Amino acid sequence: MIVVQIKEGENIEKALKKFKRKFEKTGVVKELRNRQQFTKPSVLKRQQKIHAIYVQAQYGNED
Repeated sequence: MIVVQIKEGENIEKALKKFKRKFEKTGVVKELRNRQQFTKPSVLKRQQKIHAIYVQAQYGNED
């Protein structure tokens, strides 16, 4: 359960923004989207390798 502490006289919008940030950090929505369809483990591995190659290329271009 997510609890947001509100200080005396704090704006509701600010408290809502804190709640949204905490909720996003938990990763509930991301997990829900991932569970909506099954992806084979081999496909996941391939995607992770492609992403790793992409990230490494990005860091390599900075030098």
